[in-house]
Amino acid sequence: MKIGLGTAAIGRPQYINIKPSPTTSFELEAFRQAGLHTLDEAYAAGIRYFDTAPGYGMAEQLLIDWLERQEDLEIEIATKWGYEYVANFDPNAEIHELKNHSLAQLEKQWKSSKALSPRLTTLQIHSATFDTGVLDDESVLQRLAELKVEHQLVIGLSCTGDNQVDVLKYALDIQVEDQQLFDVYQVTYNILDQSLASIISELEDKRVVIKEGLANGRLFRNENYSNYHRLYDRLEQMAEQYDVGIDAVALRFCLDTVDPFMVLSGAANAKQLRENLKANTFQLTQDEIAELKVFSQSPKAYWAERKQLSWQ
Repeated sequence: MKIGLGTAAIGRPQYINIKPSPTTSFELEAFRQAGLHTLDEAYAAGIRYFDTAPGYGMAEQLLIDWLERQEDLEIEIATKWGYEYVANFDPNAEIHELKNHSLAQLEKQWKSSKALSPRLTTLQIHSATFDTGVLDDESVLQRLAELKVEHQLVIGLSCTGDNQVDVLKYALDIQVEDQQLFDVYQVTYNILDQSLASIISELEDKRVVIKEGLANGRLFRNENYSNYHRLYDRLEQMAEQYDVGIDAVALRFCLDTVDPFMVLSGAANAKQLRENLKANTFQLTQDEIAELKVFSQSPKAYWAERKQLSWQ
């Protein structure tokens, strides 16, 4: 199974997207129970890789609670550090998360994240960028190297933004005590942003994890994006041909074009997850892949548009 579950949507009620959240009132315990149900559904469907972060609201604690009744040691948990969730589950919050790539933040979040052991295999910098200086912070890099050895962890990073390929190239050269530090790279990749493809050959011996395979909802027909009508038409034709949803076609594109270690489903509930997993029921032809590759945007255009999306 090369599809894993990203837990942002089950850990906090809102995310950057074009699809509005339900208008019903938010009830914390009901949200928690729904998240546990989605984890059960994911496991029953064969998913064994779960991606989380302290910045995803209650997501880490959901997994900690859920793992108490799971004996399967094949379950693999990847977490990240560097973002703190501050919205307190308020849908009207002005600020949802704060970024902090300091050593103190690493130590603080590691204290809670390590409770995911022994299923915790992976620790990543959450949205590593040049702006925060985290990739040049010797104290942080040294501490990650220590955790790698002490806890047998795979150390990595997630990246975001129009220069994510530059971040990847830079990270590949980082060593601590003559040992390469990063072995997993979580990268935005989808039909609209295909920039990862330009460096994928340099990541052959690494774990490449794909996030945002649905482009934050922009791959679904939306009248606000008239520039995508040809893409929408073709995706809908392929979805009808394979008897799946647009989401499955989009995730299949990721699986068939860069052969990643894992593609993350960002499903908010069991129904969405079941639809996402239909990506496992077919393969795109080379001609279909070529048709979809035509819709690639420049990273600057893609991320400029993404920045206009709101928390929904």
